[in-house]
Amino acid sequence: MSNADEQDGPGITGPLAHRVPDLGALELLLAVARLGSLGGAARELGITQPAASSRIRSMERQLGVALVDRSPRGSRLTDAGALVTDWARRIVEAAEAFDAGAQALRVRRDSRLRVAASMTIAEYLLPGWLLALRAQRPDTAVSPHAGNSTAVAERLLADEADLGFVEGLSVPPGLDSAVIAHDRLIVVTAPGHAWARRRRSLAAGELASTPLILREKGSGTRQVLDAALGGLARPLIELSSTTAVKAAAVSGAGPAVLSELAVGEELAMRRLVPVPVEGVALARDLRAVWPTGHRPTGPARDLLSLTRG
Repeated sequence: MSNADEQDGPGITGPLAHRVPDLGALELLLAVARLGSLGGAARELGITQPAASSRIRSMERQLGVALVDRSPRGSRLTDAGALVTDWARRIVEAAEAFDAGAQALRVRRDSRLRVAASMTIAEYLLPGWLLALRAQRPDTAVSPHAGNSTAVAERLLADEADLGFVEGLSVPPGLDSAVIAHDRLIVVTAPGHAWARRRRSLAAGELASTPLILREKGSGTRQVLDAALGGLARPLIELSSTTAVKAAAVSGAGPAVLSELAVGEELAMRRLVPVPVEGVALARDLRAVWPTGHRPTGPARDLLSLTRG
């Protein structure tokens, strides 16, 4: 047998999509069978009659048989066309079941959103984003979880969150990210602390050697500060939330390093005083994160869009 016979004979192989008409063509054939008119079928499907005729001819060439007899009185299926129509009906019914199942999956996905955010973002940015998301998706139930940046990464990698937000210097392994905002850490003390009366900026070395009120290890704030100073003294107090660190600083327990986002009101009311520091950069990126290769979809995608607004 020649190569041509092998390519063109009844045992032809290759991608199924090249050998089976597409759903649009099959739906057209079913409409012709039901209405007895190619023009009526075209109108029902919202296409022109020439386009419908071209689609039928293309399907006939693809299958190698005539499917429709056309006459001034209308369009009638050939014997082969009637048989193909029976097969087409089963394929279209199966496609409709497939579509219904996919829609059910989308509804289930869109009915909930699990968000994990590091503490500063969870306390000062996430509530506003979630209010905006609720206006867009009132039927989506949101489950927020606050923790440090390490905990956020763990939840995402364990499939316990759909989208995360972190404040650290780098993206945890196994995650993709997008920068959504920028932040700056500042040193603050209560007005009665000696640093509040300083006339000169604080040196980086003095800050590094001073016991501070700090977040726990694994927090983005702690990571940025430790990296910027090349190490830290043993903490004066170690606390697990930004609010707790801020409250301790306001009480006069000692100096703290906090996000600008967290201390605006306290600075305005003079409950805390900023302490300038020279020779150290305390800027950081705030990032949205998700498992590598799994770009956010549905409500997670919408929330990500809102963070960039």
